[in-house]
Amino acid sequence: MRVVYSSEHLRHAPSFEVEDGKAVAAYEVLERAETIRLALMADGGFAFEAPAEHGTEPITAVHEPAMLAYLESAWRDWVAAGETAAEIIPDTFPLPAYHERMDRPAGPGHPRAQVATWVFDTSSAIVEGTYDAARSAVDVALTAADLVLGGERFAYGLCRPPGHHAARAMMGGYCYFNNAAIVADDLARRTGGRVAILDVDYHHGNGTQQIFYARGDVLYVSLHGDPARAYPYFSGFAEETGTGAGTGATLNLPLPEGCGGEEYLTHLDQALDAIDAFGDAPLVVSLGIDTYRLDPICDLALTTETYAEVGQRVAAFGRPTVVLQEGGYFVPDLGQNVRSWLRGLEERDD
Repeated sequence: MRVVYSSEHLRHAPSFEVEDGKAVAAYEVLERAETIRLALMADGGFAFEAPAEHGTEPITAVHEPAMLAYLESAWRDWVAAGETAAEIIPDTFPLPAYHERMDRPAGPGHPRAQVATWVFDTSSAIVEGTYDAARSAVDVALTAADLVLGGERFAYGLCRPPGHHAARAMMGGYCYFNNAAIVADDLARRTGGRVAILDVDYHHGNGTQQIFYARGDVLYVSLHGDPARAYPYFSGFAEETGTGAGTGATLNLPLPEGCGGEEYLTHLDQALDAIDAFGDAPLVVSLGIDTYRLDPICDLALTTETYAEVGQRVAAFGRPTVVLQEGGYFVPDLGQNVRSWLRGLEERDD
């Protein structure tokens, strides 16, 4: 399998996030991508290549152009304003109730206000290299899609930062641009047909769902921790099925705490049946490995062996598949778990 990787992700290296009201060491660290890279290199069955530059047009096709412009200038503006903190994290949020019964100002001017208009949580710091890393992750994803359109049955984009929490005009959840959504939209435009997205990250991909919620040409199917207890809490319920032209093109499968292999695979089969019924569309997989039994911020119970089986079941469709990395935070086993999933996809047992 061909793997697309860029060392530009190393430029995005936040040191902390805010959790339970206190600063904690960041979970989304550069070692995540590096341990995956090393595990796949050691396997010998994966061919690495660098991404091609794709410009900003595929990004602004799904994201508000002003959001891209903000992220591009955020660090520069932060420094120019005399701020000395090494990481930009919002400390206030302009909820709709803030301006209830009041006129809204034209827009925030200070960098501390600007970040709060685009970032929805306190875990997604912006540092000096965030924009370059996020742009590179998009190029990684689109290059993997190029490979599949060029005839490869599978391709894997080792994306970092991840993307599925980034919505049309909102960043968060460690995500800045939505790699999977950008690829799905690009595939739909280039092929003129339908595209299916299978999101297997523990956390619901609120951004991907929002971007395609009213579109009927992109099916979004997600297996994730029940939002009754799991971040991001405000989306991913089973009754969310799409609107307008997109009615029926969203399927959420919330999972109970402690869900293990057998139960998970039953839900996976339900997801794959929905994708099969959608038609012969190329598949984009948002590959989160935070469903692992030892993940520090999640509560499912999948094993390395389960990941191989998941990959095999996805492969059984025989359709072109672009796999893009999302979450997974137990770094010691992350590389081997991704390797197991991808080897399953290739139906390699050796």
